[in-house]
Amino acid sequence: MNERVDYIPADDDDSCDPLTIPAELGGLRLDLALARLLPEHSRSRLQSWVKDGHVLVDGGVVDVRRKVWGGERVDIDVPPPPELAAERPEDIPLAIVFEDDHLLVIDKPVGLVVHPGSGNWSGTLLNALLHHDSALAAVPRAGIVHRLDKDTSGLLVVAKTLAAQTELVRQLQARSVKRHYAALVQGAVRAGGAVDAPIGRHPSQRTRMAVVGNGRPALTHYLVRERFARCTLLECRLETGRTHQIRVHMAHLGHPLVGDAVYGQRRSGEPLLDTFPRQALHAFRLGLRHPASGAAMAWEVPMALDLALLLERLRERSA
Repeated sequence: MNERVDYIPADDDDSCDPLTIPAELGGLRLDLALARLLPEHSRSRLQSWVKDGHVLVDGGVVDVRRKVWGGERVDIDVPPPPELAAERPEDIPLAIVFEDDHLLVIDKPVGLVVHPGSGNWSGTLLNALLHHDSALAAVPRAGIVHRLDKDTSGLLVVAKTLAAQTELVRQLQARSVKRHYAALVQGAVRAGGAVDAPIGRHPSQRTRMAVVGNGRPALTHYLVRERFARCTLLECRLETGRTHQIRVHMAHLGHPLVGDAVYGQRRSGEPLLDTFPRQALHAFRLGLRHPASGAAMAWEVPMALDLALLLERLRERSA
């Protein structure tokens, strides 16, 4: 019968009591031996601890594939769970468009995740906000009241107080916050219009959203701003704020966003479009009423650089 060593964190730090590899586990790889001794932890977790230097064998860092022969002392400095990183300030640059005692308006870059979640427990906008203003730790979600997808760029508002957050959520629910997006879509869109179609989880692909009969109401208005040979630049205005709303609605319309690997999944035959590395979506205008004064406020930012360069090259070809 294999010897069982209890895994008990020390009281004064994140380490556990030292382990001694029993003789009957001799000849096993280190990760397999640890999996036998610490069944409450997955093997992949234990491997990551070894690779990251949190496991010492006889006082030294070792490779996960090292074999043990019995009698070795193993010290484990247990790292904090990744969820805790969501509460940590991180020095991440922010492009601040406006700030006062109540609001913070940010021009979010491509690639920045807004809120921590599975696979993205650090390096998010929330971490950046906590570094920018430690007082935001007292506001739920550090004041974030709406989101942009990781690869969508543009304007996003953050509440700096509980009162401001409550008022901004009320405005979002009342559909009085004005959110305008530039969306480059595949194909020729003849005229402006609206897509009024409910959005919910895809019935079989749970990581995707879709137009479904039992979904939540979703309404997107769109205008044609510029036409090219194989694509159309639209201005989209949201009435609602469902997950991936513009991406889902434009795909439902038959004109998926250029670069959208999730909802596009087709090639246009134009290399400029087919090699664009993200969904071509940019939140360029944001309007709301100030949560304290009630004054109407609006902000507008230039197109994100990668999308601006794509449009410039398309215009050159059209000319």
